[in-house]
Amino acid sequence: MKKLANKLLRQNIGKGQLAGFILANILGMTIILTAVQFYFDVVPLFTKGDSFMRPGQIIIAKRVSTLTSLTGKAPTFSQEETEEIGRQSFTTAYAPFTPSQFDVFATIGSRKLGMEFSTEMFFEAIPDKFIDVDLSQWKYEPGSDELPIILPRNYLNLYNFGFAGSRGLPAISEGLVKAVGIHLILSGTAARKEMKGHVVAFSKRLNTILVPQNFMDEMNRELSPDRSTSPSRIIVEVNKTADENISKFLSDNNYDTESTDADAARTASLLKTIITLVGTTGGVITALAFYVLLLSIFLLLQKHTDKIDNLLLMGYTPKAVGKPYNRLALTVNTLALVVSLALCALARQHYLPRFGELYPKFEAYTLVPAIAAGLIIFALTSILNHSAIRRKIINVWHMHKTPPASTKT
Repeated sequence: MKKLANKLLRQNIGKGQLAGFILANILGMTIILTAVQFYFDVVPLFTKGDSFMRPGQIIIAKRVSTLTSLTGKAPTFSQEETEEIGRQSFTTAYAPFTPSQFDVFATIGSRKLGMEFSTEMFFEAIPDKFIDVDLSQWKYEPGSDELPIILPRNYLNLYNFGFAGSRGLPAISEGLVKAVGIHLILSGTAARKEMKGHVVAFSKRLNTILVPQNFMDEMNRELSPDRSTSPSRIIVEVNKTADENISKFLSDNNYDTESTDADAARTASLLKTIITLVGTTGGVITALAFYVLLLSIFLLLQKHTDKIDNLLLMGYTPKAVGKPYNRLALTVNTLALVVSLALCALARQHYLPRFGELYPKFEAYTLVPAIAAGLIIFALTSILNHSAIRRKIINVWHMHKTPPASTKT
């Protein structure tokens, strides 16, 4: 029986036809696996703290008018106003800036180094998810005297290209600022505290001096428990920076905004759309290839219904009769999986170096997503092939076992 079934396959599925099935499966699966792997590889460009393609963000503040200045009323947000911002259709996440309710006096450098600067400053804090830098050193232990600080990059640029140049002072690099410690004196209404600060990163987007949220909450309670901490700015992560509802909402409520990296956000959205389209195209091609292969096997079974029926009547089970056809489908699926994974790995060698150029700290994901997706597709198609072939053979068997209806004369 095995030789007979194999002979039927060889006679009715030509080499060109079989090659077409295999190539179609390889093409479809390669597109799917590459799209899945590309998505996981590109995730760090969207999610890492200092990625250039984080989701769009805007910073909302109340507009300062002449009347506000004369009355001396602080332009802060109430709880209701903050929650209203969070309910907007364009908002995906939001958080208020927590201001320091204590005075900050900082001394940078030392006289021994020949460079010492002292100034009053301020601190603000927001949740880590909104910060656009590497957070590996961004950690504060409650009660510690060591404080990590994030400065805006434009502060350093203003000093180097404005203040230092006009005063004949040397320019300062980011590395030097990170290496030099900062002596901090924090003074509130209830207590005073001295600490050592160090700059861990420079932000491109956030125009403020940031400290960890848990430090800010602790110091506000400890140094100035009697002061209010109403926020004056709200950071909002938006789904589309070009959404017209944003400008309408800001105008209706007399708010100002500071948009951040709108072009990068639109690029990120476009890239996600492209990945989805490519993956969908691969899925369609794979589905069509699977359907054509299955249809050809069905036609082959239908053409040899009598011979299959004879084999069944001879005592062979539907499983045994369908085994050569299942083996053919399994061979095609296995070959498609192996070749597709190889092509996916080859494609990664071309685009991963470009990711490294865009994001120097980029770390490539493993090939696990593509392998997992390939095994899932392989398992599904194999199960569907086996089930469809078995059902077809059983239908043929039942059709020929059923005696013809008696006719009346």
